[in-house]
Amino acid sequence: MKKQMNGDSLLKVLDALSNPYRLKIIAVLHKDRQYVSQMARELGISRPLLYLHLKKLEEAGLIQGEHEISDDGKAMKYFELLPFNVALNAEIIAEASESISEKKKE
Repeated sequence: MKKQMNGDSLLKVLDALSNPYRLKIIAVLHKDRQYVSQMARELGISRPLLYLHLKKLEEAGLIQGEHEISDDGKAMKYFELLPFNVALNAEIIAEASESISEKKKE
């Protein structure tokens, strides 16, 4: 995330960062990439709940996941943190707000 984010991207990143578990996931991945079961144990949450948080972070472009096969043939999904820098000030918010998509009423 090196370029200036548009409004929708900024909202997606801020939404992804608005949860304490997702901040803890970023802290864990900042140390090193991890596989899901290992992260779930370290964070003390279930794998299904962890996957929900990982999906949100991945959709925001903050992490990426990759499947690997272990030596004993097990499929393991590893996640790693992607480089990002979220600069935020009134000018950036004002500029980004001009490119926010209007949500359709359902």
